[in-house]
Amino acid sequence: METSTPAQTGGSKIKIGKKAFLLSVVIILLLMIVSGVLTLVMTPGEYDRIVEDGRTMVIDGSYRETAKPDYPVWRWFTAPIEILFAPGNVTVIVLVVFIMAVGGSISILEQAGVMKNLVHLLVRRFEKKKYMLIALMILFFMVCTSFIGIYEGMVPMIIFIIPIAISLGWDSLTGLGISLLPLAFGFASSVTNPFTIAVAQKIADLPLFSGALFRIVFFVTVYFLVTFFVTRHAKKVEANPASSLCFKEDEILRARMKADQHIENDADNSENASYKKALIWFVSCVGIAMLIVISTARLPGLSDLAFPVMTLLFLVGGIGGGLFAKMGAKGTALSFLRGSLNILPGVVLVLMSYSVKHIITEGKIMDTILFMASEIIRLQPPLAAAFLIYATTLIMNFFIGSASAKAFLMMPILTPLADLVGITRQTAVLAFDFGDGFSNMIFPTNALLLIALSFTVVGYTKWMRWTWKLQLIIFGITSAFLAAAALIRFGPF
Repeated sequence: METSTPAQTGGSKIKIGKKAFLLSVVIILLLMIVSGVLTLVMTPGEYDRIVEDGRTMVIDGSYRETAKPDYPVWRWFTAPIEILFAPGNVTVIVLVVFIMAVGGSISILEQAGVMKNLVHLLVRRFEKKKYMLIALMILFFMVCTSFIGIYEGMVPMIIFIIPIAISLGWDSLTGLGISLLPLAFGFASSVTNPFTIAVAQKIADLPLFSGALFRIVFFVTVYFLVTFFVTRHAKKVEANPASSLCFKEDEILRARMKADQHIENDADNSENASYKKALIWFVSCVGIAMLIVISTARLPGLSDLAFPVMTLLFLVGGIGGGLFAKMGAKGTALSFLRGSLNILPGVVLVLMSYSVKHIITEGKIMDTILFMASEIIRLQPPLAAAFLIYATTLIMNFFIGSASAKAFLMMPILTPLADLVGITRQTAVLAFDFGDGFSNMIFPTNALLLIALSFTVVGYTKWMRWTWKLQLIIFGITSAFLAAAALIRFGPF
């Protein structure tokens, strides 16, 4: 016979707001149209490519113009579906399955009461050390991405941090500030990240992880800036909750969390025991997933499996948690389905964001953009060339989210360009790293940004309203460090 806990009433907290979803759709749709127009006005072309160690790299100097492909306008709008069947579709499919699995699993944990128990446990532990928690969490996430290269596998942690932030008197933006911001900014402040620094330095024939001291100084600078920004915001919200950009949305979450607290106070001992078993099971699954992600981060052959493994263990943890909490098979399945359906708008946004790259690839202008940029860089003095490499990477990051994919596309061209214009290869790698990382928090074509926001009540436009000043400051700091690198001839060469 199916049983259910009192916590099963109510809906999942993971639900994308209608207004935020429609605004994001409009923004990405416009970007898809702009990309399509570029395929009409730009001359198509391509570089020759070779395969080395299983990775495809372009050959510098091999660019040539090609015939205009038969790519009609109507296909701009079918691109979100086409990418599911295009080369490289495994990445997209894994992301879609990941979003559905996390949405469904978290819905089970919420309905079973596991989420509220986990949040209450952590809040009780840190309620008297709130601002120390901010500093430690930011440091943890930045270290994971900067030194180890873990990014995608850490995104689900946002789901737990948002309710913790709200329980401690802050808002959803503070939760994103101690999770999503340091994840992305740590990736952009890479010291030994194997997916950015290691790949780029290998292609540039630089000693592995050389120049680390300069990058550590930059990492520390960014850490203190992010910590100051988030702490200042948290104190402002704590003093005046209504000052938050997402105050109304968070009020709904606060009401649900208070209701959960009331249920917990009324629950009998047997239910509490069930919650405890479910919590131990879920935390164990997530813990195993994190160990696998961390241990495989520097192993190219295994690191690609980390994301699917994280997805699988989230699924196992969620379903097992529901069964341990005595929701029963039917209740667990229904809750999973409800959570998966709630997160479907996030899947739509991810497919649309990936379609921007698909459009310019099908239109044969990806290589044209890179070639045009390289021809401009070739004619510049050293300092200007360094900044143009930065700008070129920003442009390419708009279309290609993967850091290693951009490295294999760009660094074979940028390396000889650096020698030609008189900047060190290490400076070119630094410019590439800056351009690759920080714009991940700006471009709506970045699927991971959309996934992270889809787990919260914060839409893309509110995210930008909150972070634009920080983004400008970061741009100024990266520019200063890049100029210094060019002037001191940041090396060894």
